[in-house]
Amino acid sequence: MHTDLASHLHTPACNKLIEELQACHDNNAFGRFIGICNSIDDKVVKCLKGERIARSAANRAKAREQQARYKERLLHGDTE
Repeated sequence: MHTDLASHLHTPACNKLIEELQACHDNNAFGRFIGICNSIDDKVVKCLKGERIARSAANRAKAREQQARYKERLLHGDTE
């Protein structure tokens, strides 16, 4: 099971792999159940994981920045 595979949510590289996987599933109606598309699926999973890790790192950095600004305002009593 994958996250939402909508194209606007992913990088162009992952979108290409997602399209390949969907084409494989379309072209191999029964073969996909016995692993015909597994190699492409593994690439999609790896790409989506890379995106998730990058997104998490960016969110952590943003949270640290916001916490630092909050602490700075708290210490100096600014009410901007």
